Amino acid sequence: MASCCTAKFRFSISSCRAARSSRPFPASLMPSFPLFHSPFSRPMKPTNLRSVSASAAVSAGAASTTPTFSWDDVVRVSQPEFNPNDSSNLRGLFDKTKACNRGAELQSEFLPFVVEDQIVGYIHKGFAENLRSFEDVFILSKDNCDGGKVMLHQSLKSADDRTRAVREVIKCLAENELIPGIRNELFPVTSSYGAPVFFSLERAAVPYFGIKAYGVHMNGYVEKDKQKFLWLGKRSLMKSTFPGMLDHLVAGGLPHGIACGENLIKECEEEAGIPRTLSSRAISVGAVSYSDIDGHRFKRDVLFTYDLKLPESFVPNNQDGEVESFKLIPVKHVANIIKRTDFFKTNCNIVIIDFLFRHGYITPECFGYLDLLQSLKRGDCS
Repeated sequence: MASCCTAKFRFSISSCRAARSSRPFPASLMPSFPLFHSPFSRPMKPTNLRSVSASAAVSAGAASTTPTFSWDDVVRVSQPEFNPNDSSNLRGLFDKTKACNRGAELQSEFLPFVVEDQIVGYIHKGFAENLRSFEDVFILSKDNCDGGKVMLHQSLKSADDRTRAVREVIKCLAENELIPGIRNELFPVTSSYGAPVFFSLERAAVPYFGIKAYGVHMNGYVEKDKQKFLWLGKRSLMKSTFPGMLDHLVAGGLPHGIACGENLIKECEEEAGIPRTLSSRAISVGAVSYSDIDGHRFKRDVLFTYDLKLPESFVPNNQDGEVESFKLIPVKHVANIIKRTDFFKTNCNIVIIDFLFRHGYITPECFGYLDLLQSLKRGDCS
């Protein structure tokens, strides 16, 4: 294997900008992600210019690298009087699901990543050029019929051998700042959930290899005075991803070697101090999925969703330093936050929207109901 010192990486600008393929991949090689359709494709005339511009200002502020909004800001924009005319408008919610499903038109720029004749991911042609130096790990084949693909070297037979070899490549790419934010956490590489694991891959590298990733997201809620409230978390400013943004009470990726339910219980304890006696009552309520292309990154995520009804007396207490603080907010007001701002970590929006459907906050009388419902599973949910 080429070492970090001897490998001749191709770091030129041209290698990072792959030309768009002149022909699309055959349908059999491409993921079946339909182009995103919105019922709001035509511009809507605002009924309250003052509230709309205020909402836009809040969203623009939240889009900065280091958000500076406070819980006071969150509560203020969540109030019905902040924009009294948008109670039945799903456009703001639809915009959030669309933000998780970008780049469908760019899929032809990616090569299938194939292991044991199974497509396990998709790698951007520009990023794939960085793998050519590692000839004893990766093979980039050129096929006049299918446009090419990336494979592992045939000498890597076992999952352990593949994991070790790919880990060394990822280490070199990270040292050359091609894969930022290394976490030293392994995710399983598989063709679908529950299928055999071909090898394990560093979590930070998963979107660069277009590997399908799984996670657990839990809405923790309280009922009092016949009203439902959601516990929200504000992420630590020290987080490498989405620092200072709003989050679920509990969420986390699904690493290799742990079941969803057990992982959720672990995350409940670490992120919110929820004891097993409570977290074991969480109810599995389904899954959402999305497909997002951003440069060389192809996120193909499936999030298993859970609900946990908590006692009024419970107050979350973060244990791992990843959550700055928590706040209990009425569910209807949480919906307003999603519609009016970009305060939430992007994929949290679709999990909460799913909660809104299941608990009756979004009804068929709302324009765009079915389109929004379908948008919660735009990714390959397998």
